[in-house]
Amino acid sequence: MTRVEASPAPMWRRLAGGLRGGGGGAAAGPGRSSGVWRAVRLAVLLAFVLLFLIPVYVLVVTSFKPLDEADPSTAWNLPGQWSMSGWSSAWDALRPGLENSVKIAVSGSLISAVLGSLNGYVLSKWRFPGADVVFTLFLFGMFIPYQAVMIPLAGLLTDMELVGTIRGLVLAHVVYGIPICTLIFRNYYVTIPDELIEAARVDGAGMLRTYWSVVLPVSAPAFAVTLIWQFTSMWNDFLFAVFLGAPDSWPVTVMLNNTAGSGAVAVQYNQQMAEALLASLPTLLVYLLLGRFFMRGLMAGALKG
Repeated sequence: MTRVEASPAPMWRRLAGGLRGGGGGAAAGPGRSSGVWRAVRLAVLLAFVLLFLIPVYVLVVTSFKPLDEADPSTAWNLPGQWSMSGWSSAWDALRPGLENSVKIAVSGSLISAVLGSLNGYVLSKWRFPGADVVFTLFLFGMFIPYQAVMIPLAGLLTDMELVGTIRGLVLAHVVYGIPICTLIFRNYYVTIPDELIEAARVDGAGMLRTYWSVVLPVSAPAFAVTLIWQFTSMWNDFLFAVFLGAPDSWPVTVMLNNTAGSGAVAVQYNQQMAEALLASLPTLLVYLLLGRFFMRGLMAGALKG
């Protein structure tokens, strides 16, 4: 009977054994190096976070100090006595501006989003002669600075008897926000398969019916992007408000500027810090609540598929 010899161990087993044996130290090197770089990156990120949060810490701490403790020399110290007097004064000073800002930002962002959605739908799915030229003109409107249109816009609102009113400010922001809203929706709607639109047409749906039943239900990410973008832009606006507004229609940004330079004998740092936080809270809350939808909507229109 022929004797069968045992075959040598496969190559991969011998290599694995060598790595577990004498080569173990060499394999552990890259792992340790990767861990070091990960720790360095984490330390750098934490340093940037602390650098960013230092002004926020001063704002929060100073806003809860009584007036006699709110001094630049003790800006880093915690309040000896926690007080809400600064927040109470800030609310009384900014309440009219906050109400005006809510009216302008909420209504203006909703109108801009709806108009941008309709424009983007027509430019992406219902092509017409000269559609590319119209879209180019929309894009051109994005690069016109506020200062270039301020005087003709003021004249137009004066002729319409809307200058110095909240409606006039909303109209100015809506018109100026249509180009960017149209671009966002147009790029998003391009990703919707044309077969869905064709199927709706075959079933007898017209342009508006197709928009309402097919396109609008999948437009939530694009609406999130435009609403956040427009709300932030309108809430933080100062130039339009100063140039086109009036004391009755001034938003919170103008009120904040006026109270910061009130010319009082003693600078009320606690009230000013509370006003700054109060004016920034709405946009901060919007980003915290809808931030993930904002990034998802931006990425949704970045690729076609």
